[in-house]
Amino acid sequence: MTETEPGLAKALAQLRAVLVDGETLEAWAVQRRIFSLLKRRVIVAATSGRFIALTRGLIGGFRMQDFRWQDLRDARITVCVLGAELRLVASPMSDLAGETGTPQTLVFDGLRKEQAEKVYRLCQAHDQAWREKRRVRELEELRAKSGGFQIGQASQLAPVATPGATAPPDAAARLQQAKQMLDAKLISDSEYESIKARIISGV
Repeated sequence: MTETEPGLAKALAQLRAVLVDGETLEAWAVQRRIFSLLKRRVIVAATSGRFIALTRGLIGGFRMQDFRWQDLRDARITVCVLGAELRLVASPMSDLAGETGTPQTLVFDGLRKEQAEKVYRLCQAHDQAWREKRRVRELEELRAKSGGFQIGQASQLAPVATPGATAPPDAAARLQQAKQMLDAKLISDSEYESIKARIISGV
């Protein structure tokens, strides 16, 4: 199928029409006709800022679904003889550090294989990039909750303890935060032990 075919050309024109300033169309995949005999045909696209799916209306026009890349939580593809199925999971709302709401699952079957694989690769690339951004943000927030210390910087830890002095009142909370960082794989075992020793000793 080429962009010169009437049906596809119209769908691609609609896709380009919904792009915002600065947004570019990176890849698209159209549903094979055999999969749209009993329902309206779908075209999906990966842009520089989001995922878009357009479904043709019963009496003309298109219905659009979209979500930002930062809301993507999972992307999978299944390829068979007749076509490819793209399955995406996205959160309705999110920010760099967390998410709210119930994730939604979008499934698009019967897509042309090579087109769908290109869209899938872009979905994975954007998903991995945003996962790293969220990991860094979560690490920063956990460190801030732990008292603002940075690994390896004793000057930002608790004040120096004097003989016979007890640990600061917030030591238990800071230890708990450090353990959460370890469990979340945000710091290594050795970094955790170093942080724990400094909090306990007050050094």
